[in-house]
Amino acid sequence: MLSLSSPPPAGLLGRLWQHIDHHQDELVQALKEWVAVESDSVQPLPRLRQELSRMMGLASERLRNLGASVDAVDLGTQQLPDGQTLPLPPILLAELGDDPRKPTVCFYGHLDVQPARAEDGWLSDPYTLTELDGKLYGRGTTDNKGPVLAWINAVGTFRALKQDLPVNVKFMLEGMEEAGSVGLEQLVQREKDGFFSGVDYIVISDNLWLSRTKPALTYGTRGNAYFTVEVKCRDQDFHSGTFGGILHEPMTDLVALLGSLVDSSGHILIPGIYDQVDPVMEEEKAMYEAIDLDLEEYRHSSRVRKFLFDSKEEILMHLWRYPSLSIHGIEGAFDEPGAKTVIPGRVLGKFSIRLVPHMNTTAVEKQVKQHLEHVFSARNSANQVAVSMTLGLQPWVANVRDRQYLAARRAIRAVFGTEPDMIRDGSTIPIARIFQDTLQKSVMMLPLGAVDDGEHSQNEKINRRNYIEGSKLFAAFFLELAELHQ
Repeated sequence: MLSLSSPPPAGLLGRLWQHIDHHQDELVQALKEWVAVESDSVQPLPRLRQELSRMMGLASERLRNLGASVDAVDLGTQQLPDGQTLPLPPILLAELGDDPRKPTVCFYGHLDVQPARAEDGWLSDPYTLTELDGKLYGRGTTDNKGPVLAWINAVGTFRALKQDLPVNVKFMLEGMEEAGSVGLEQLVQREKDGFFSGVDYIVISDNLWLSRTKPALTYGTRGNAYFTVEVKCRDQDFHSGTFGGILHEPMTDLVALLGSLVDSSGHILIPGIYDQVDPVMEEEKAMYEAIDLDLEEYRHSSRVRKFLFDSKEEILMHLWRYPSLSIHGIEGAFDEPGAKTVIPGRVLGKFSIRLVPHMNTTAVEKQVKQHLEHVFSARNSANQVAVSMTLGLQPWVANVRDRQYLAARRAIRAVFGTEPDMIRDGSTIPIARIFQDTLQKSVMMLPLGAVDDGEHSQNEKINRRNYIEGSKLFAAFFLELAELHQ
């Protein structure tokens, strides 16, 4: 078990840490005030959009109190499929410092949350911060209000001690991340030569450690190509007693198509799909070997009887740096209780492929379509088939030798007394690739949350330790980055 933190160092860093320790109850109170705002962006309700605007207003006020200039960018309204029009919360662009001799760090975060109701199984009111055994429970504590506040706490500590910030700081805070970041990509493109023109480094703290106790740095995420495959005979269903045995049944065709995609060991069967996957280098293998992961604990906490692979390295590589294919569901099939003897006239299968460097969505789309059309043709079915890629998000990977990764590693060693796990994330975080492609800037993910924080789930929490030591971490990162940048 790691200690709460390393002993406080001498000099400015020590004074920063001591100030954070002495005021940690105030920092927790600030998080409590933010958690109390029901900033749910997923449910399209006027009341919740008002809460979102209130949340962005609270953040804006806090940043202005630190001396930041804040532009609340009005994104207008959102037209929903049911015809209703709702206001979009503003995106905050905040700036603190413009010294050309200092590096400029931009922090991206979001202040909206997933829906939460006490009756869904929460032990306490999800919008009342509740501390129990060093854990701060509440919706948004780890995703993403706690980390956003930790960044603000770090800046505020320099201000409280009347110390110049060693870096210029910018914040980009949004309120629609959980609902697809409406308007964000367009704003990034629009501000490429404006707000972002002087930015050297971009940091995201919207993911988790791999461990409950050991910090991590994230340097890659998988992309996602989402597909539908429709098999159609006619728009109406059939009675199996009247038509069973004389039709090419759409469901039978679809099951055969879906069954042709992946084998029982998780290997994707689409020809050519692995051709673009980066080979594993020896240096990368060593990074996986160094990661702290108790496989038995991981299996137990996941409530899985057996994984496909037996070693830590194989499991991590298949989670992070090899593609995977998952089948998600079927529309049009009978899925209610009871025994309904129906033959669906039209069914729609859904599956996705998690992409890794250097897989390309265009090439993957072509390979998938060719494979399914070939399998379908071999069945000599009279039905119609249509394959569509409905989502294509590219993978992201960073250079771990970049200055800000080196600065973050130094800061983690200083605060937590250990080297971080160097990890990837098996899911997709599109904003990282958007920043990298649009701005051509260095992007880093510096998580604060522990693996058991339960983001999006009941009883979401952030450990007091992670929140308080995370505030110290970001303060140390500013100092380390300023030194390395010179």
